[in-house]
Amino acid sequence: MALKVAVVGMGGIGNTHADCYQKDELAELIAVCDVKKDKADAAAEKFGVPAYYSLKEMLAAHPEIESVSVTTSGYENGSWHYVPAMEALDAGKHVLVEKPISNDVREAREMVRFAAEKDLYLGCNLNHYFTTPAYEADALIQEGKIGEPVYILHKMGFDGSSATYGGVSSPRWQRPYSHVKAFLAHPFSVMRHYGGNITHVQCFMDKPGVRKEADDLMFSINGVHVRFENGSMGYLLSQRGDARFGLGGWWSFEMAGTKGTFCIENCVEKLTYWPGKEKDQDLQDPIVTNTGITDFGSTFPTRIHAYLEDVLNGVPKEHLRASGRDALATLEYTFAAIRSFEEGGALVIPEALPNLHGDPSYVW
Repeated sequence: MALKVAVVGMGGIGNTHADCYQKDELAELIAVCDVKKDKADAAAEKFGVPAYYSLKEMLAAHPEIESVSVTTSGYENGSWHYVPAMEALDAGKHVLVEKPISNDVREAREMVRFAAEKDLYLGCNLNHYFTTPAYEADALIQEGKIGEPVYILHKMGFDGSSATYGGVSSPRWQRPYSHVKAFLAHPFSVMRHYGGNITHVQCFMDKPGVRKEADDLMFSINGVHVRFENGSMGYLLSQRGDARFGLGGWWSFEMAGTKGTFCIENCVEKLTYWPGKEKDQDLQDPIVTNTGITDFGSTFPTRIHAYLEDVLNGVPKEHLRASGRDALATLEYTFAAIRSFEEGGALVIPEALPNLHGDPSYVW
C-alpha cells in the first residue's frame, strides 16, 4: 500500500522530497507544482510526473492525491508555507510542511487548528532527531541510563569567520529575525524531543562587527536560556557562519541526567555516552558510537518514511511524529525568544500549545 503524494515548491528541498517519495515503497509520486514554470517543468521531466503551476489546478486534476509536501520558501524560509498548506488541508489532503512551519506564529496556530478541524495529518520536516545517533539516545533514555534530566546544551550553526562573510544577502533574509525564525526550529525541536515542553525562555541576540559595518539587519548570534517543564535547564547557542564551533562540530547536543550523559556530534555522525559515577567506583570510560554517516541529507528519507508510516498506519493524530503541533511549539519558543530579546533579556513564558483531546482508541 502506497500513499499518493504530490510536492509543491520545486526548489532544492522540493526535489529532495520528490526523490525520497520516488524511492520509498510507501509512496507514489503523482505530480509536482511550482509557480515558476521552469522549476515545475524541470522537476516533472526529472521525476516523470505531470507539472502544474497552481496547487488548486493540480489538486483538481488529481483528486486521488492523499498528501502534499509543502516545500515552498519565502521570507525567512517560511512565509510561503501558509497559503498552500491551507489550500491542501481545505481540499482534504494531509500535509507535510517544511520547517519552519511558518515565519508567523499566528499563521502556524491557524494551520494546526485547521488541520485538527479537518481531522487531517499535519506534519513538519523536523528531521534532526530522525538519525541513528538520535535513536540510540532515545534508547538510552528508555532504558533508564540517563535518569532524571539535569541539563541540555545545544550548539548549532554554520562554520565560518569574518573572512567568509559574504555581505548583505537577498531581501528575504534582510529582516532582523530571519536567522532566528528559519534556524531555531530544528534545535528547539530536538531540545523538546528530549527535554519536554519549555516553560520559560530568556534570550540575548547580537551580530558581529562585520555585519554591523555592512548594515546587515540580521541578528545572527543567539543565546537562549530555557527551563523545561520537568525542572531541568537548557541552553541553546546558534550562529550563522560568524565563527567556527569547537568540540562537537557544527551541531552538538548534550543531555545530562542523574545516571548518565550523552552527546550527539554533527547530527548524524557520532554519539558518546558517559555512564554516571557509581558509589565507591572509578568513573567508567565513555562509550563512543561512530555511525560512519557524514551526509546530513540522509535525514530526509528517514524522516519522510516515518511520516508515510504514521499516515498509512492511521496513528492517532497527536502521535504523528514531528507533527504540526510540535512545529508550532518550536515557533512559540522562537517568538518567546524574540520577545525576551526585545525586552532586554526578560523572562518570557511561551504561549500554551493547543490542548490534546485524545483519540478514544488510544486514550480510553
